[in-house]
Amino acid sequence: MSNEQQPAPEKKKLALNVVSNKQHKGFGAGSIDLSQVACVVIDQGEAYIDVGAMHAKSKIERGIKFSPNKEDVPNGRPAWIVWVAVDRNDTGSYYAGATSCEMLIDTEARRGWKILADHVNRLDASLKRRYMLDNLGPEEKAALRKLLQEHNLEWWDNSPEQLKELLA
Repeated sequence: MSNEQQPAPEKKKLALNVVSNKQHKGFGAGSIDLSQVACVVIDQGEAYIDVGAMHAKSKIERGIKFSPNKEDVPNGRPAWIVWVAVDRNDTGSYYAGATSCEMLIDTEARRGWKILADHVNRLDASLKRRYMLDNLGPEEKAALRKLLQEHNLEWWDNSPEQLKELLA
């Protein structure tokens, strides 16, 4: 018998795992599946997909110090992150959930405003196949509608009328 000590196995860290549609067993099982959620940013009338938004590192969020107080960002321009969930049914894939979160961004001052809890709650609502786009104006709705249609017209066509009415 050897007196060599074997290093202790490394403990697995508990983290929010992004897992695929494959059946997942073992550590991390039951984690939230974010693989079917896209992050859309709407800024200055333009909508685009930015995967960095999932971790608050979208193009417009990088280098910005956020405050929960709107008063701290008097010159901020409005911008939104829209969580878009995709699902599949008998007719094919469709936009199953869409929720928008407002922010203010002052690029020059490197300051911003957002309510992190609102972003988390609306991401959860999107995952639960809800539509919450009440804080978007007509220009933002048109930009989001255009992006969703251009990204995949078949998914748009398969989406519920509720989404189409909200973005009309």
